[in-house]
Amino acid sequence: MNVTKVRKKEKVNWTITILLILGCVTVFFPLYMAVMIAFKSPTEMTNDIAGALSFPQRWSFDNFVEAMRVTDFWNSLGNSLLITGVTVILAILIHSMAGYAIGRSMARSKGYKFAYLYIVSGMFVPFAILMMPLVKQTAQLGIANRFGVIVLYVVFFMPMNLLLYAGYLKNIPLALEEAAHIDGASTWRTYWTIIFPIMRPMHATVAVLTALSTWNDVMTPLVILSGTGKNTLPLAQLNFQTQFGTNYNLAFASYLLALLPILIFYIICQKQILNGVVNGAVK
Repeated sequence: MNVTKVRKKEKVNWTITILLILGCVTVFFPLYMAVMIAFKSPTEMTNDIAGALSFPQRWSFDNFVEAMRVTDFWNSLGNSLLITGVTVILAILIHSMAGYAIGRSMARSKGYKFAYLYIVSGMFVPFAILMMPLVKQTAQLGIANRFGVIVLYVVFFMPMNLLLYAGYLKNIPLALEEAAHIDGASTWRTYWTIIFPIMRPMHATVAVLTALSTWNDVMTPLVILSGTGKNTLPLAQLNFQTQFGTNYNLAFASYLLALLPILIFYIICQKQILNGVVNGAVK
C-alpha cells in the first residue's frame, strides 16, 4: 500500500516578514553609509544622497590614519578600555552579589522588597537631573577623574543589572543552596562555588549591556573628565564637530575604529546572551 504524505503548506506571515526586512534596512543602511563616507576623500563628498551612497573612486585608509591622529587614538582607546573593563568587572561582582542577597530575601522580608523597588526605580531618574550635582560632588570629593567615572557607572547600571540578576535567580532552585548548607557550606561559600558559576549566562548578558553603555557614553566623561586630558573615544570624537561644520569623512572613520573593539567583545559573548536574557526575564 502506498502511503501518501500530505504536507501542509506553511503560510508566510508577510507582516512580520516586511517588518524584519525594514528592520534590517534600518540597521544596515547607516552602516553602509558610514563605510562609504569613511573611505572617501573630502573632494568626493556632495550634498546629494547619491554622492554619499556611491562607492569611493579610490579606497584609501588616509581618513583612518588622520582620525587616529586627531583623536590621539591609542591614548583615548586605552582610557576607554580601562574604564569599560573595570566597570564591567565591578558590575558583575557587586551587582550579582546584591542581586543574590536581595533576590533571595525579598520574598520573606518587606525590607528587602523595598530595597529592591528603591534601587530599580533608579532607572527612571534622568541623567540630566543628576548631572550638575554629580559634577560638584565629584569635584569636592577629589574624584573628578577616571576613578570617579567608574564609580558613577557602577551606580548608574545597578538598577538594570539588579533587575536581571534577581529575575535570573528565580530559575535556580533553592534545593542547591539547602544541600550546600546541610554539607556545612557557609552562605559566602555557597554563593561563590555554586550560584556564581550557574549565573554565567547572565554574567555575559550584564557584561555586554554594561560594556555597550559605558563604551558609547559621552555625557558622563564630558562633564567629569573635561579638561583633564584623559579623553575616552566618544569624547575625543567631538573634535570632528565645530561651530562651522563637521568633518564627516574623519568622523565616520573614527566611528568605525571605535566600533571594532566592542563588536569583537559582543561576538565572543553572544552564545551566552540569549540564554541569559530569556532566563533573566521577570516572571
